Amino acid sequence: MQGINRTMLLAAIVLLSPAAADPGKPPLTTQTETTGGPLDSDQAKLIFDTADLAFEIFPDREAIAGVATLGFTAKAPLQRLVIDLDRNLPVSAVAIDGVALPADAWRNPSGRLSIDLPRQVAAGGKLSARITYGGTPHVAVRAPWDGGFVWAKTPAGKPWVATAVQGEGCDLFWPCIDYPTYEPKQVDLHITVPAGLSAPSNGVLTGVDTLADGRSRWNWRAANPTLHSVALNVGPYRELKAVHSSRFGNQIPMHFWYLEGNDDKARGLFAEFAPIIDFYEATVGPYPFAAEKMGVVETPHLGMEHQTINAYGNGYRKAPEGFDWLLHHEFGHEWFANQMTVANWDDFWLHEAYAQYMQPLYGRAREGDGRYMTMMRAGRARFENLHPIVSGTPRAANLVGDAATGPGIDIYFKGAWMLHTLRGLIGDAKFGEVTRRLVYGRPDPAPGNFTSRFTSTAEYRRIVDQVAGRDLGWFFDVYLGQAALPELVETRAPGRLLLAWKVPGGGAFPLPVEVSVGGAIQTLAMTDGRSSIAVPADTQVVVDPQMRVLRKLPGDGG
Repeated sequence: MQGINRTMLLAAIVLLSPAAADPGKPPLTTQTETTGGPLDSDQAKLIFDTADLAFEIFPDREAIAGVATLGFTAKAPLQRLVIDLDRNLPVSAVAIDGVALPADAWRNPSGRLSIDLPRQVAAGGKLSARITYGGTPHVAVRAPWDGGFVWAKTPAGKPWVATAVQGEGCDLFWPCIDYPTYEPKQVDLHITVPAGLSAPSNGVLTGVDTLADGRSRWNWRAANPTLHSVALNVGPYRELKAVHSSRFGNQIPMHFWYLEGNDDKARGLFAEFAPIIDFYEATVGPYPFAAEKMGVVETPHLGMEHQTINAYGNGYRKAPEGFDWLLHHEFGHEWFANQMTVANWDDFWLHEAYAQYMQPLYGRAREGDGRYMTMMRAGRARFENLHPIVSGTPRAANLVGDAATGPGIDIYFKGAWMLHTLRGLIGDAKFGEVTRRLVYGRPDPAPGNFTSRFTSTAEYRRIVDQVAGRDLGWFFDVYLGQAALPELVETRAPGRLLLAWKVPGGGAFPLPVEVSVGGAIQTLAMTDGRSSIAVPADTQVVVDPQMRVLRKLPGDGG
């Protein structure tokens, strides 16, 4: 969700700043700071099957202890196991297939743990690694905009802990292969916390063990979680829960963990859960994780799309549109990030533009086209137009989010405007089918007939062409491949208005345009990128009167 609302972010930082943590410490290596960077050659030989993660959280000294049991399948002969893990969490023991290794069998100088295997693993062979580690994890300066732990206190002075690692990756607190396509098929979490605290997390709660000294261990199981969405949350939580009857005939458990003292506000937010679920199911398709839950947890940072346990720290403030924008946005990522995940961060817009565009569509569903366009217009003011939304080459996450090197905030608002223009070009029905094929890999999703999937901009373009029944490469070449917006040049001649598209990079751009002449709207095909229309003298003329097209406007800078 990086970049979503800087004004609200600054307010949230002031209100929710950690009480005792030393932000940005301990420092990270370049390797750990980067998520989605190039794989090690031995990592490329692996399939990541399962992860069993046991954590103990020590809020008083801001430390963790972990034991990770990781299961892999070798795709090629393997003599070395390479795992990403922040070196600030030293490894104290490693066992391979139950056999302990000597201390000189592993090393981690830069955040990429290299383990010499006691035997070569053949192609198709299974491998289990048990890694014991712990220490002081990196603390986020401005979570969730940078990654790490947030060690905070509730208003009552009790420990309140959260993780957010989208920009830096899973290796900030558990051993993993920090690349989007290396999602384990199953993750089990066992989170031990001090007495009086709870630990809501991903997936289904399989049990809570009460230990002899009053500590508790919370056990969770999640299927196919995205790597950056595995999350720890610790606090003196209370819980609201209910079951939503889906329009698809199945039942969806809803859970909200919130801080004591927020009971009335929590009930108000919880009342938004079911309508938002129903909107997304009506607009996109079945909630992908109904077998687990729709989960939300109050956090000491603004928010993050943690699969089935979305982080919420918006202070229960409704937007002017009458609903909680953060709750709505993060929940949208259950479809656009967690069910459908990009295989490389260069295609990150498929997560963020779609999740952003769902909010004006929700405003439209609630209050009509006037609300929709008000929200779209507000987003248009956020364009930066410094770099193309898609570079066409693999990128790490930090290169996408940084406006100095990547598209930055344009993957949200500019991307949403491109989707708005695409919907106008191909129509609501085809846009809906494109979206379903993108998210589920099929046009007819129903509970039980789909699984999580990876995608890319290239696949998205193929889907659009297939559903639209024509080649729309010219559309994406400009909107995704160029930083500058197309410009519609207007020329007046006696009794006529001439229109011509001027696009960055040149080439064809036959995007139709509506023109209002004396209040009557006509659509110009712009077949070769230009057209004209008769304009009687002294008649009011408005080009694109309903703002259906993403283009450079006269009031834009540059």
